[in-house]
Amino acid sequence: MMSLGTLEAFKEIAGHLVNLIPGGAVFATTNTDMVTWKIASNAFDIPAFQVGVKVRADGAAYQCIKKQEEVTEKIPRNVYGMRVIMNSFPVFDGDVVVESFCVLLPRLHPIAGSFNNFAPIIANMFPEGSFLYMTDLNKIAYRHASDKFDMPGLKLGDPIKDGWIADRAIKTKALAVEEVDASVHGVPVLIMSNPCYDEDDDSKVVATFCIALPKQNAFDLRQLSNNLTSGLQEISAVIEELAASASQINTNEQELNNNIEEVNRLADNISEVLVFIKQIADETKMLGLNAAIEAARAGEAGRGFGVVAEEIRKLSDESKETVIKIRDLINKIKTDVNETTQKSELNLHASQEQAAATEEITASVQDISNMAENLDKIAREM
Repeated sequence: MMSLGTLEAFKEIAGHLVNLIPGGAVFATTNTDMVTWKIASNAFDIPAFQVGVKVRADGAAYQCIKKQEEVTEKIPRNVYGMRVIMNSFPVFDGDVVVESFCVLLPRLHPIAGSFNNFAPIIANMFPEGSFLYMTDLNKIAYRHASDKFDMPGLKLGDPIKDGWIADRAIKTKALAVEEVDASVHGVPVLIMSNPCYDEDDDSKVVATFCIALPKQNAFDLRQLSNNLTSGLQEISAVIEELAASASQINTNEQELNNNIEEVNRLADNISEVLVFIKQIADETKMLGLNAAIEAARAGEAGRGFGVVAEEIRKLSDESKETVIKIRDLINKIKTDVNETTQKSELNLHASQEQAAATEEITASVQDISNMAENLDKIAREM
């Protein structure tokens, strides 16, 4: 309850008091027809609510005079372009209510009301910094940059453009998430915008709360992961070629080993033939000796046969010497073949180990490739 004299005294100090109210305020008086006096704070004003503006019949100021009691009204955005709380008090001249004294305060969403308190704390909690801002349904209403990161292109009062993330959050009434590349803000940025609802009607969006996080580290990590994946793919291709070559070498070594064993078998067969030839040479020499004895018994008539017998014995001796030379050569061949066999077996074993090692390397590369994929997934979730 306020008297007309008290109101006049209040007006004298209203210009000072109005700026003491956190968030700002508007003081005004009305009659049942129009606004008769107004003073606004530096922080808050309602341009559409001016002296001379007609009061609404269903408004708090009008109802206060009619009911002769204090009336509080939550004024929606469509009346003055912003949400406002109006507290109207009756002003008496004696026993008659002649005016209403009104205090108009910005009706802020709880997040908006505490934004300036929590934003400086949260903004610097992220390793790369962050940028926090809020919008009403038309413009950017609050902003706070961290020490490490700012978005100077977004200024207080900037209108919300069609297609902006805040615009999408308002229209869809759902969390909107957007990744922006470095060409826009200098670094890759993840922006999230969450709709804020009317405290009295959870179906109406009245604001958005947005946070922008620079993602340079995640971007670098993804690039590293992509480069690692690309490099592993190239290594994997080379290893596959090496594995194919190792497999071919292993096959060739196996065939070579088989051929060497075949040569050994042929050498053994030749040795057996030489034994047979030596037996024939020994028997031939014995026949030649017997023929020479018989030729000697025959005397002059057997002289020619004796010459033939002598030649047969010489041929037998030469055959035996040839057999010995061939046997020596075969032994040398077998010795060389045995050395070659040992080397072939070593090469075969080495090629088998190489093939096994290649398989292990391939498995390791696949494990690293899987880790690179997980790294890329983690980077995208950062």
